[in-house]
Amino acid sequence: MELVVIDGIDASGKSTQAEMLVGYLHGLGKTSLLRTHPSDDNFFGVRSREYLYIEGRKAHIAAALFYMVDVIRSVVLYSWRRVDYVVFVRYLMGTAYLPNPLHKLGYHFFARIMPKSRRMFYLNVSPGEAFRRIAASRERRERFEKPSELVKISRKALELARQKPWVVLDGDRDAGVVHEEIKGLMRLA
Repeated sequence: MELVVIDGIDASGKSTQAEMLVGYLHGLGKTSLLRTHPSDDNFFGVRSREYLYIEGRKAHIAAALFYMVDVIRSVVLYSWRRVDYVVFVRYLMGTAYLPNPLHKLGYHFFARIMPKSRRMFYLNVSPGEAFRRIAASRERRERFEKPSELVKISRKALELARQKPWVVLDGDRDAGVVHEEIKGLMRLA
């Protein structure tokens, strides 16, 4: 089983790229499992998502903590599946949503205990492009989907993604172009 991670801030194209990648892998005859976080199939993911719509510091920290437990749960339950690839949408970069300086502490703690892969892609979308995508596609916005929040989170996440083993990709580009780059970096065909 190979772990593939596609991460980034809100509206960076994570889910789109993960779904395209899973389709590509299936076309090659590979089996895969897709896990998106926060997930909607367990208490921790559901609670994390609920807190994303509540303002305040306590809700901010609760959303991040439930999110991290959701990701750990997925690693424990799904990394043992008999598939060629497990594709995770959102993995370690959820820690960038924690307040300063907790985001660094959270990231380094989880980076030590979570499995790594040479296939960990960070989609670096500009805050302006992320907000444009959010405004065009969502009726209800999460607490972090405001221009000022996107700027802060983008800075923190990119700082974390500049560390190994992340591969930083330009998420402002067309989804098809990004997909082709990911396919090339996967080195499968």
